[in-house]
Amino acid sequence: MAIKAVQQIMLGTVTGSEAKAKETLQAMVNAGYNGIELNSFMVNPTPFMVRLLTMAAGMPTGKGGNLDWAKLVKEAGLSVVSLHKDLGGIEKELAKTVREAEKYNTTNVVITGMYRFDYRDKTQVTDLCKRLNEAGKKLKAEGINLLYHNHNYEFQKVDGRQNAYEYIISNTDPEYVGFEFDSYWPTEAGVYALDVMKMLGSRMKLYHINDRGTKLTKPVMTPILKSDSCELGYGNMNLEALCGQALSSGVEAVVLESHKNWIDKSPIKSFEASAKFLNEHIGTV
Repeated sequence: MAIKAVQQIMLGTVTGSEAKAKETLQAMVNAGYNGIELNSFMVNPTPFMVRLLTMAAGMPTGKGGNLDWAKLVKEAGLSVVSLHKDLGGIEKELAKTVREAEKYNTTNVVITGMYRFDYRDKTQVTDLCKRLNEAGKKLKAEGINLLYHNHNYEFQKVDGRQNAYEYIISNTDPEYVGFEFDSYWPTEAGVYALDVMKMLGSRMKLYHINDRGTKLTKPVMTPILKSDSCELGYGNMNLEALCGQALSSGVEAVVLESHKNWIDKSPIKSFEASAKFLNEHIGTV
């Protein structure tokens, strides 16, 4: 059975102190989650630029960087499914990356896309594939898997033809580069996520899940609604089929990451509501 996890980026506002973090992690366990996905920039003091960027995206990192996250997750009984890092940091400090993964007892390190990067430029994307292969090979030698996490910008066309995500799949070595597939973002980009999952096959080691729709309850001024992230089963994505494909591919974990548009602005109420879908379709602990 796949682990059911929550991405730490959802929890920045409710893990600012040790007491609050313990309370939040216990709420996760009570809801049925048995894993968490950590971010290196949140388990360590967060650089100002990272705090600024995540706040601009509506998902603040919070002030939990000084907490003992290894101790907190162990006491809560949660497994760490992966650690998010940036590619440049891995390349510059490989040994530190390995030690950090070992500290949290995880064998997966995930790169979450490239900042200020042009996915339409074939030369840049080709160079990215080379860097992923090289970093993945070095991590593999240390017993660590390198996974690539997508957003929507990878679904831009490279030189107007094949999209960048397909290009990355085709030009990275399956032995050294796996994927943490996020089905929300290709859906947002107008791509059929289930087809991409089938293309990835067993290279999809982790699955990021979210739903897309609207929770607006009052009449709108125009006949056009703006859709956003929402709790699992509350939107219009075919999550049953997507979960089925993920499980048949043998993913290690299904990781919830919704984006700010939470019930009563509460990430806890949001992950509790989404747990109902996951418990039904992934199974209970």
